[in-house]
Amino acid sequence: MYTDERLTCIDCGTEFVFTAGEQQFFATKGFANKPNRCADCRTARKNARQNDGGGRGDSGGGSAREMFSVTCSSCGQAAEVPFQPRGDKPVYCRDCFQSQRSNR
Repeated sequence: MYTDERLTCIDCGTEFVFTAGEQQFFATKGFANKPNRCADCRTARKNARQNDGGGRGDSGGGSAREMFSVTCSSCGQAAEVPFQPRGDKPVYCRDCFQSQRSNR
């Protein structure tokens, strides 16, 4: 059912393998999205968030907004959004969001 997939890290651009075992683990946990970062970039991002207190609650200017990796509900492409998706509503990439908005 699951086969190894080659993915490209959105941070460093290197290719990494999303193994069949990892895919099965993701499915058992209910994760709908594939990883967007290689293991090294995921670890670095996790460490950076821990070192800055989670990136929340400090009103100092210049800090980067926390972004969340998602898969667009319309086109299926990887995207980042500035909010934690709840799962009960569709989430769109920038282009699909603009298309949805202009169709209203």
